[in-house]
Amino acid sequence: MAALAEAGVEVVGENRAQDLVAKHAAYGDTFRWHFIGHLQSRKAQAVNETCELCHSLASESAARRLTIPALVEVNLSGEPSKSGLAPDDLPSFLELYPDVRGLMTMPPSTGDPEASRPWFRRLRELAAAYGLRELSMGTSQDYRVAAGEGATYVRVGSILWQ
Repeated sequence: MAALAEAGVEVVGENRAQDLVAKHAAYGDTFRWHFIGHLQSRKAQAVNETCELCHSLASESAARRLTIPALVEVNLSGEPSKSGLAPDDLPSFLELYPDVRGLMTMPPSTGDPEASRPWFRRLRELAAAYGLRELSMGTSQDYRVAAGEGATYVRVGSILWQ
């Protein structure tokens, strides 16, 4: 984290609420904080107190407890191992939470970054259909493809340490 601050990184994301709390205690306002992991409703308060944006809102129970702007996680591939709403559930969920800024997705795992393109394109199309401007998509392996498809946030980590 100190290396990120020294490099001028301003925004960091964290996957786990307990790690978010610990890192925020150590680094405080050195960074602007985003929550990027699966949001459990019982962890929403820690996210509310620490973050400016949640990238992974996907349940009604979490939506009832979250008070910050959010991106709705969409499970475009339908993989049961992935969190997120089905695309057909998006309209009713958007009515439930008033401060949705955009959408997030995690495509199926693949060794070929180009294989993620159809998923990123579909998320961009969904966001446009609902007038949402933010897109959180892409990781260290496929962030270039995600950026090409309109990502406004990419989740890079491991690439920073190579």
